[in-house]
Amino acid sequence: MENMNLSKLITEKEIQKRIKEIGASLTDRFRDKEVVAVCVLKGSFMFYSDLIRAIDTEVICDFFGVSSYQNSMHSSGEVKLTLDLSTSLEGKHVLLVEDIVDTGLTMNYLQHMLQTRKPASITSISLLHKPAAKKVDCQLDEVGFEIKDNFVVGYGLDYQGYYRNLPYIAEVGNIN
Repeated sequence: MENMNLSKLITEKEIQKRIKEIGASLTDRFRDKEVVAVCVLKGSFMFYSDLIRAIDTEVICDFFGVSSYQNSMHSSGEVKLTLDLSTSLEGKHVLLVEDIVDTGLTMNYLQHMLQTRKPASITSISLLHKPAAKKVDCQLDEVGFEIKDNFVVGYGLDYQGYYRNLPYIAEVGNIN
């Protein structure tokens, strides 16, 4: 593994505070409704775990596996489904939980695919959003933090499988 120059961008405390705010908003919106929270693996698992605990209503949990980076610091532009849902979404309110939206390609792909499964609604949530990197439009209903178009790791986000375990978000500088 190469040494990476990391600088803390968003602290663990800031992340947890924002998750509680989003969780409260989702609780108000979806109380007494049938909700399926969909985690987009692998990068969203930490955010998803903390978020569903911050939602104070019943939630069914399910998982999508997708890949668009293939061990690179830039999206390949091709979204590959690696794991499909095991829950029917028809008539249910879907919370689509993503770690980061940069180009918008993955979120757009998932939103269109989920729509074909006839949910009552789709609410798209992303911990991070890079508006400057957007290539296609996609709906984002809740965003944790907007960031610049720099590569980031930590709190589930990785570089070649590493750094997911950091409890904060770090910006990646030069790779040595």
